[in-house]
Amino acid sequence: MEDLYREVILDHYKSPRFRGHLDQYTFAYEDDNPTCGDHVHMEILVDDEGKVTDARFDGVGCALSQASADILLENIIGKPLEEVKAFSKEQLLDLLGITLGPVRLKCALLPLKVLKGALYGLKPGEESAAEEEDDWS
Repeated sequence: MEDLYREVILDHYKSPRFRGHLDQYTFAYEDDNPTCGDHVHMEILVDDEGKVTDARFDGVGCALSQASADILLENIIGKPLEEVKAFSKEQLLDLLGITLGPVRLKCALLPLKVLKGALYGLKPGEESAAEEEDDWS
């Protein structure tokens, strides 16, 4: 089963559906993983009803961090903002479907950390209350 998920990760890495930039966006944020050099920038567009209508990411890094960003955005577009804010690391890890050690876990979760930073209006280096309550490693 993990082989199937690995194929999905490679597909999202090689052919990302949501890489790029938006002309207009409601939220944006970027962060990196200093341990390995992964970097993710994210832009989120929310409509007047509070629904995520579009999102894009850009960045550099390993297949896991970049595919994780693409898979995450694929799963939040069309959702209410409150549901997106509640998106958990467990949900993202379930979508990725592979077993990860501590180092790779940081790569996989970087896009979620960036998403939360965007939605909570953080400045680089700040942590949201959600992050403080959650163990990101």
